[in-house]
Amino acid sequence: MKKIKIITVVGARPQFIKAGVVSKALQKSCNFNEIMIHTGQHYDKNMSDIFFEELGIPEPKYNLGVGSYSHGKQTAKILEGIENILLNEKPEALMVYGDTNSTLAGALAASKLHIPVVHIEAGLRSFNKLMPEEQNRIITDHISNVLFCPTQTAVINLANEGIRERVFNTGDVMYDSTLMNREIALTKMTFSECVENMVILFGDSNIIEKEYYLATIHRAENTDSIEKLNHILNGFEKLGYRVLFLVHPRTYNLMKDLIHSTKYKNIIFSRPVSYLQMIILTSFAKKVLTDSGGLQKEAYFLEIPCVTLRDQTEWTETLEGNWNILCGINEQEIVNKTTESTPDKNVLFKKHFGDGKASEKIESLLTAVVTERDII
Repeated sequence: MKKIKIITVVGARPQFIKAGVVSKALQKSCNFNEIMIHTGQHYDKNMSDIFFEELGIPEPKYNLGVGSYSHGKQTAKILEGIENILLNEKPEALMVYGDTNSTLAGALAASKLHIPVVHIEAGLRSFNKLMPEEQNRIITDHISNVLFCPTQTAVINLANEGIRERVFNTGDVMYDSTLMNREIALTKMTFSECVENMVILFGDSNIIEKEYYLATIHRAENTDSIEKLNHILNGFEKLGYRVLFLVHPRTYNLMKDLIHSTKYKNIIFSRPVSYLQMIILTSFAKKVLTDSGGLQKEAYFLEIPCVTLRDQTEWTETLEGNWNILCGINEQEIVNKTTESTPDKNVLFKKHFGDGKASEKIESLLTAVVTERDII
């Protein structure tokens, strides 16, 4: 059988993680010739290059090197770059992940050229259209030809919007990745070695297993307002355990004056870490404090309680049993919900996210629908 040429678009940390397991499944099947486009949406080494090295993702044939711009300019640059590649490569399908500007631009470029679009992690909804990610995922779902959903909730969301054809509940590829890489991470380095390899921006590295909170904040709704950042940091400062805050490059540019003000004694500010380091830091944290959709799930998979600094989440399954708690951007609410919430350990093992074999199911389904020309 002639190999199916498929172009995969990635550009941000969560997409690298997902592509790591899906690409392995495509390579193993021998049915696909996968060509990788890295848009350069995330360009910091610890947000990009190291993921390709650690996860064995195929070297991108194309790197658009887009970098950080406003939503409109960034999306336009990615759209233009991908369109040129598609005209040259003429693939049978294009595959995108999640809800970033890279996802939207890739899907738009392919759809307008009548190239079938495959969306992995389809059907998620926060029901907050003020979020750029919500707009990206809705538009991408409505122009996709094959939709691979991580949960049954996602399937229902699509059905409610009239999308029922070629929709599959495969389970979550990030669950595959967490299961696969946790043992690798723990074999490769100890907790102490992991901490020693961090790049501290401000504070010390005196972090004790199960006696720290792991924090990430990057969404525009939280970082575009210095008032919100102050509320978040003031809340972290009042917590009874130290907070290890991994600072996204974009967030750092917005809050570097706060980080270096010496005002915060309870917060350790660090640059982002590699994926394997992140698994270790999450596994040994007392709790996770984040606005990241991916980290909410990783915490859940690793049985670590999470406080999500948002008013809603697209991963509603993680809220069951208080494994994940939604929290407004108010310093006292951050303190209260972080210190008072306790998860119900009898609830966690409802298999909302599949059996850890989502990537294999995606490969099998994708082979079937593409070879049968069912999506053209």
